[in-house]
Amino acid sequence: MGDYTIQISTKLIDQLARDDEKIKKKTRKPKPKKTVKQHQQEPQDNSRELPASEPKAPPGWPLQPPMYLPVTPAPPPPPPAFSELEAIRAVLEESEKVQEKLDKQHAGMRDELIKKSKDLRDKEFKLPYQNPTPCTEERSNCRQCYVSNAQDPLKCAEAVKRFEACVRLARQRGNTKVAQ
Repeated sequence: MGDYTIQISTKLIDQLARDDEKIKKKTRKPKPKKTVKQHQQEPQDNSRELPASEPKAPPGWPLQPPMYLPVTPAPPPPPPAFSELEAIRAVLEESEKVQEKLDKQHAGMRDELIKKSKDLRDKEFKLPYQNPTPCTEERSNCRQCYVSNAQDPLKCAEAVKRFEACVRLARQRGNTKVAQ
């Protein structure tokens, strides 16, 4: 079939909307033309003729089925997905992932910096190694003995001898700072 266009007029729509009214005008049935030559040269056409109740379409045009318009409007189609919007969303998600990665990296670097600064501060302000003062226990024992035996200091001779021996040993080892 060839291409054709259909024009729908408001009059046709009104007629279709009013089903109860009948069309007053009868359609004319075209009469086939008979010529003498056609009768002699061509065989007769045995095609079935349409009954009188059905309208006949013009030759060459197929009979179209009736078109019914919907009473209620169809719901609007869903909004089309915009490719630009999807591209923007994809870029946004990717940038959020990069931001999270950078936040984690920043937190790790910050923790490392805090740790290194504490280590450096501890090294800078750390007191140098201090040798413990030798003979502190013997010294405290000797002093306690003198306090408790203030009237008879000769009883502390043994504590004094132990303190003296400790001081001598510490000086021999090289400890110059001895409790006095």
